[in-house]
Amino acid sequence: MHKWNTALYDNSHAYVFRFGQEVLEVLKPQSGETILDIGCGTGHLTSCIAQAGAEVIGIDASPDMVREARRLYPQITFVEADATTCSLETVSREQPFDAVFSNAALHWIPRAEAVLECVHDMLKPGGRFVAEFGGKGNVAHIRRAARQALLEILGRDIPDRFYFPSPAEYASLLERYGFRVDALWYFDRPTPLEGSNGIVDWLEMFGGAIFPEIDATVRQQVKHRAQELLRSTPLYNNDSDTWIADYVRLRIVARRLT
Repeated sequence: MHKWNTALYDNSHAYVFRFGQEVLEVLKPQSGETILDIGCGTGHLTSCIAQAGAEVIGIDASPDMVREARRLYPQITFVEADATTCSLETVSREQPFDAVFSNAALHWIPRAEAVLECVHDMLKPGGRFVAEFGGKGNVAHIRRAARQALLEILGRDIPDRFYFPSPAEYASLLERYGFRVDALWYFDRPTPLEGSNGIVDWLEMFGGAIFPEIDATVRQQVKHRAQELLRSTPLYNNDSDTWIADYVRLRIVARRLT
């Protein structure tokens, strides 16, 4: 499992939960609702849901993220749990939720079928599933450069382990697992990165799906080589020595049918 640096996540990559505010506006949490937040990270959006008056539980597979979320928001329940195997029993609930929410988490879980099976079981009939994550083409330049750098340095090609589905692919999957798709958005979101080493920092934070079981020394070489490869792409602004991540997002609203 990728080990998360919670300080780096909150300090240099806060745009993850800032953009998540837009997804919360789609969720529209209501007072008295019960909501599950999948991939809650350090709990900032979970806290926003609670402030709306909903009863919310956050789950994350990272013990570091859950530990930090509990420290920041001790009044909220956070559970270390795998979204592919989670159940009502896992979160100590007898009744299913009114809604399931997820921001910037599902692209880390290639077993999308298992996730949707769990989401379906967690929801009441008619309950809504609101999520945003990386869609097809997400960070394509960065992934390509990292893969090329790995090939140059290690002499072998290593495909990454992200899950970035197309809109049609994910809508079909939702329908297969008992959901009705109410709305779907698929859009580019060019995202400024902080500092002159923005790509290196991005790969440090999010490279877990790119560098599985790769030696730390080699990872450092790959991160810096990938950044050099990207200087000739639209991701780099030579005048300001700054970087942009080529994000592509998939946002969905679906409901459990029965």
